[in-house]
Amino acid sequence: MTPWAALIAGPDDALPGRDALASLRAGTLGLVVLRDRLRPATLAAGQSAVAAWRAAADDNRYPNATLTTLGPYLARHLQDPAEYFRRTGEADGLFPNPRHDLRREARDLLRRALGLRSLAVAVEPDGRRYAAGVVRLHADGVSTPVHNDHIARDAAGTGLLVAKVRSQFSCVVCLEECTRGGELLLYRRPWQPDDERFKSAGWLGYDEGVVAGAPSLTFKPQTGDVYVMNPTNYHAIAAVGGAERRTLGFFFGHLSDDLADPVAWS
Repeated sequence: MTPWAALIAGPDDALPGRDALASLRAGTLGLVVLRDRLRPATLAAGQSAVAAWRAAADDNRYPNATLTTLGPYLARHLQDPAEYFRRTGEADGLFPNPRHDLRREARDLLRRALGLRSLAVAVEPDGRRYAAGVVRLHADGVSTPVHNDHIARDAAGTGLLVAKVRSQFSCVVCLEECTRGGELLLYRRPWQPDDERFKSAGWLGYDEGVVAGAPSLTFKPQTGDVYVMNPTNYHAIAAVGGAERRTLGFFFGHLSDDLADPVAWS
């Protein structure tokens, strides 16, 4: 098996194109990184907004981890999707100026960089709009255990639009890098049904035995990086040291085998 790699495209490099997205889906490429491609004013506006709203963040506690977030994310509300849709506009206050809406700019960047026809926030047939992004905060000492994100599995039976996606990707915008640690640990190991034996009820993620022997890559994001991966592969965030690790994230996926018109949600 060839080494797993990250494709890093700086401002003077060629755009990765849709072939890179297909490689992420196939598992032959680990990560696509778009570096120094956000407008500085938009990035600065996002940083200032998160700093101003930091005290309003939610702490979602598990026996083995804490997720601190601004804005809702669907995975936490699958038992009560109505509550999720009631809250989907909460993060809009972080981005009151459409010209400096970091969520929109990230989607536009992905559309250009990955050769997409469109990338819009998902909307249910009845008009309910999904959340456009969630801010994740990792304070000093905080890590995220090995896990995967797989909405077609987790939302099965709910009737939700995104439960029908045939491929899923994760986009992360690094708002502020931490002083030490905070690396993304990404494993060339997609989820399989038998893996549930590595999971404890109520705990976040899986026992590390699930990725034993799997090829991996380690990536430390820099402020302003926009990176894309296939989150059905196992991944983790190493413990943060010093300044807080602050990111904006959303998923996007395709309702057909055509990669041209995905929809986004968080």
